[in-house]
Amino acid sequence: MDRTEKREFVASLAAVFADTSMVVVTQNQGLTVAEVTDLRRRMRAAGATFKVAKNRLATLALDGTRFDGIAPLLKGPTALAWSADPVAVAKTAVEFAKTNEKLVVIGGALGTQTLDASGVRALAELPSLDQLRAKLVGMIATPATRIAGVLQAPAGQLARVMGAYAKKDEAEAA
Repeated sequence: MDRTEKREFVASLAAVFADTSMVVVTQNQGLTVAEVTDLRRRMRAAGATFKVAKNRLATLALDGTRFDGIAPLLKGPTALAWSADPVAVAKTAVEFAKTNEKLVVIGGALGTQTLDASGVRALAELPSLDQLRAKLVGMIATPATRIAGVLQAPAGQLARVMGAYAKKDEAEAA
């Protein structure tokens, strides 16, 4: 990379850090091209991005952003993953690290708060944004179905009582 490419890379990475809500730092020593491609595919499916960046350039891009607390984590062969949905990027990175010991989650940052590896793992255990939305819709829909059930219950009971009287009258007539 020449200097202009480095400047462009730092500027684009700084723009990414300005727009994202979560950054995960990983060590990726020994990953094959196929494994990195698989990880990137999984990240993309979750709405996240995984990028290997030179530590010095990443540190320059982090300078002055809300994620500058993760700069000390950038030592050795590191890669960054980021997403607007904090749970999605953490969950994808942690799940891949469980199946592949060559990827190690070092830490990350959620907004201005720096997280260690256990903090990222705890965040990965939370339900995703889509799961939370589904639960919320389910909670909103549940009272409506209960109200409908309560309103229908008296009519159903009345029909059962009438049916019982009709059967009683038929039994007496026979």
